[in-house]
Amino acid sequence: MFDPRDPRAEPAAGPVGAPAAGALSVARALPALLRDIDTLLCGWQARAAAIPDLELREQAEASLAKKRFHCEGGGVYALAAGRAAPMAARFIVALQTISDYLDNLCDRSPAGGAPDFALMHSAMREAVTPAAAGDTGEAAPRRFYRLHPYQEDGGYLDTLVRTCRAEVGALPEVGRAAFAAEAGLLVGWYCELQEYKHLQQGREAAVRRFAEGLAPHAPGLSWYETAAATGSTLGVFALFAAAAAGALDGRLAQRIRRAYFPWVTGLHILLDYWIDRAEDRSGGDMNFTFYYRGAAESAARLRTFGRKALGSVTDLPGAAFHRTVVSGLPALYLADPKVARQGLVGDAWRVLRSAGPSTWLLYWAVRWLRAQGALRPAAP
Repeated sequence: MFDPRDPRAEPAAGPVGAPAAGALSVARALPALLRDIDTLLCGWQARAAAIPDLELREQAEASLAKKRFHCEGGGVYALAAGRAAPMAARFIVALQTISDYLDNLCDRSPAGGAPDFALMHSAMREAVTPAAAGDTGEAAPRRFYRLHPYQEDGGYLDTLVRTCRAEVGALPEVGRAAFAAEAGLLVGWYCELQEYKHLQQGREAAVRRFAEGLAPHAPGLSWYETAAATGSTLGVFALFAAAAAGALDGRLAQRIRRAYFPWVTGLHILLDYWIDRAEDRSGGDMNFTFYYRGAAESAARLRTFGRKALGSVTDLPGAAFHRTVVSGLPALYLADPKVARQGLVGDAWRVLRSAGPSTWLLYWAVRWLRAQGALRPAAP
């Protein structure tokens, strides 16, 4: 029997979808997909509620409650996995939950500094690495928290990691190796960014040095745009979906990684930061859109990133799906109530107008799903 408290369980509705081709297909598949993602999140919420340490429990529950739309958006990649959609959904939800949980911990408990941030984020690196032969999978609940002031999570983070590794281990052998190589590179960049951007002192200089070192991978971008591009998990999800569908080899994995970084991943994170401007300014958090010379320039760069992102995925297999995802990013973020609350509606509409009819269709689909309560906006 399906148990919604078990993150390893099959979604009640079966596979979350077939390979999508175009915005209409994705829009039609969204309600069933969101139900399945919600079921998986319910499992992790039950586990988070059982965390012994109050601080860790609060941050785990807050990340699931306030950032669940990250899992809902990233879960769209399960549609590209065909019959393997359930395993793709499990991997995506677990990896994104790790990302959001650790982001909360680094923001709210920064005392450990860079070594602590790096050790906790080693969970992300481990999550995309196939388990070694003879690995028993036994939990070591505190190994990621050795430098952290709070440590008793009851195996929550370790279980998330092992869930990801189990799905990676179930990939076809060729796809598994290709996925691990390219996803490992993207996750490595992601973890470095997290190590630096949560610093209490010297964070801008540290992030800038890191981003400037990636300039060969992101020609023509400013250091803060490059840094933003490393903060996305979408390239990892695209790689996993292709591997799960049995379509990935080393050459295609490299093509996907290069297609997604920096334009698609940059568009994703710049949109995320753009709608979070007010709260990040209030909280003193690092926001890469603050480096633009006003809202007009940031909106113009969003339009550029959108055009470049669409172009970068055009030659990938299943290009219609990837282009729909790119079109859906402005739809998902710019339909959020935060846009109106910050007086950014005019700039948002200019971005939407430049993105084309697919974005408009998905924008109204997102608005409708939110009105029905099937898709939640970003938490204030």
